[in-house]
Amino acid sequence: MLTENAFPSLNRSTTPKFCNSFSNRIFSDVAGDITIIVDGESFLLHKFPLVSRSGKIRKMVADAKDSNLSKLELLDLPGGPKTFELAAKFCYGTNFEITATNVAHLRCAAEYLEMTEDYREENLIAQTETYLNEVVFQSLEKSVEVLSNYETLPPIAEEVGILNRCIDAIAMNTCKEQLVSGLSRLECDGGSGKLKMDSFEWWVEDLSVLRIDLYQRVILAMRRTGVRPDSIITSLMHYAQTSLKGIGKRQIWDPSRMKLNPSMGENEQGIIVETIVNLLPTEKSLSVPLSFLFGMLRMTIMVDATVACRLELERRIGFRLDMVSLDDLLIPSVQTGDSLFDVDVVHRILVNFLQRIEEEEPDESSQYGYESEGLGSPRHGAILKVGRLIDAYLAEIAPDPYLNLQRFIAIIEILPDYARVVDDGLYRAVDIYLKAHPMLTENECKNLCKFIDCQKLSQEACNHAAQNDRLPVQMVVRVLYFEQLRLKNALSGSSGDGFLSQRISSGVPSAAVSPRDNYASLRRENRELKLEISRMRVRLSDLEKEQGFMKQGMMEKTRQGKTFLTSLSRGIGRIGIFSSPPGGKRQKSGRKSQGSDGKTGRRRKHSAS
Repeated sequence: MLTENAFPSLNRSTTPKFCNSFSNRIFSDVAGDITIIVDGESFLLHKFPLVSRSGKIRKMVADAKDSNLSKLELLDLPGGPKTFELAAKFCYGTNFEITATNVAHLRCAAEYLEMTEDYREENLIAQTETYLNEVVFQSLEKSVEVLSNYETLPPIAEEVGILNRCIDAIAMNTCKEQLVSGLSRLECDGGSGKLKMDSFEWWVEDLSVLRIDLYQRVILAMRRTGVRPDSIITSLMHYAQTSLKGIGKRQIWDPSRMKLNPSMGENEQGIIVETIVNLLPTEKSLSVPLSFLFGMLRMTIMVDATVACRLELERRIGFRLDMVSLDDLLIPSVQTGDSLFDVDVVHRILVNFLQRIEEEEPDESSQYGYESEGLGSPRHGAILKVGRLIDAYLAEIAPDPYLNLQRFIAIIEILPDYARVVDDGLYRAVDIYLKAHPMLTENECKNLCKFIDCQKLSQEACNHAAQNDRLPVQMVVRVLYFEQLRLKNALSGSSGDGFLSQRISSGVPSAAVSPRDNYASLRRENRELKLEISRMRVRLSDLEKEQGFMKQGMMEKTRQGKTFLTSLSRGIGRIGIFSSPPGGKRQKSGRKSQGSDGKTGRRRKHSAS
């Protein structure tokens, strides 16, 4: 067997030489009569062995005007001089080895040179086709090796079907491998078949060397041949990890430190991300890890992928939002001067989750967002999980000094009321936000605190809120009122609406009461509370007027201190919110414990006078 140097090429030499390795052949004593130029390199050969195998060279020699043609130039020959050297060896009958590395180029060069059976039996096309069918297409590794050299293959490789057949061979071999591997691991346990599969397929790593467009075609072929979806997902994850390793965790949190893989083009990483997302299973499969979805979502932000790609990932995450952890939602914002976290992404994910809840069949849900089974249904459990998750997320992002109030409120108000049994988590998040943003106006504080349902606060939260000077006065009054109402019901042993308020505020739902009855009672109680708040506002207005009169009296009677103290005592005595009404009736609202002893003494003094 001759070595590959049997036809040493002369780099752009004007004096081609014939190799001495052919001295033992029939042409050893015959001088070369034709020079073949391939990409500037010259080969001094003989016409007869070439025209006997190559239809193209035969036609070129026959069509030449000069019967003594001594030079031919082959333009755009697949594989260049190295492949032509192997083809020339074949024409001379010299042995050489066909491998998975050179077979594709040889097949394309044979097609270019028209080395068909019409000119000689077992010509180069037939020989390369035999190797492809019997060796390459029977092995997954060799098929991948052929595809990995795709960048050096000419367009004629598509025309002769090398790429498509390699892709189909990879898909078929993968399917066979899974079938054989599955049957070998099938264990019978108590009469039922139990299939044990490896978490990492051996062929997954081999596919990671392919270019993204070829990898996409391979995955699509695997789907058609029936490769398991979980194996495809494993391959997608490994390919993403391998090809996108230029973007690490630190770069995600610090975009200025991001460095694209130098071997890739400027937009190639974005194409990889979009392709992998498009290749994910279309069905509502739980086999795609949420961590991978969030990782790809971060990648779409970093490589500036298309909006459609981001929305698709957000839709997939929103479908399983009840399984998400808090750390997953903490997606950093890449926009300078904006908040530290990308709140808009979380808002869209939450919208997708709520849309999925609403789009379920009507007979499985009620007008209050619950399934027919009630509070214990899986659907309602998912809603409650999301409610707790969002409250924890709000508390996590609340200290951000750059977080806009409108964005913070947008996350709060999108969740329905029934997503929270207790509002302690929401109250904690709001309190943290108020502490981190002391420059909020009074109206902004009121708009933020109105989302907190005082009836759903626990005893500990109510005690904290009653002493929280960051809250608006109106909310503190509501908290004290509901605390007083709950205490009243507890002392009287009432089991009606007051018991319901106490049960909800303690965070313990009762399975004996249906969701519709619960919220019907809450709506009635809310109407009563609104009326009571209206009365309280009227009383507060009277109090403000009385304070105005007192100030005016103080200015007019600065020298009459005794008269001023008497007028002040009478003004305080008219405040009906914090004092008992005439007739010994029980007070309905207000700070019960605030100044009770002092006011009793003042009332006795005035009555005596």
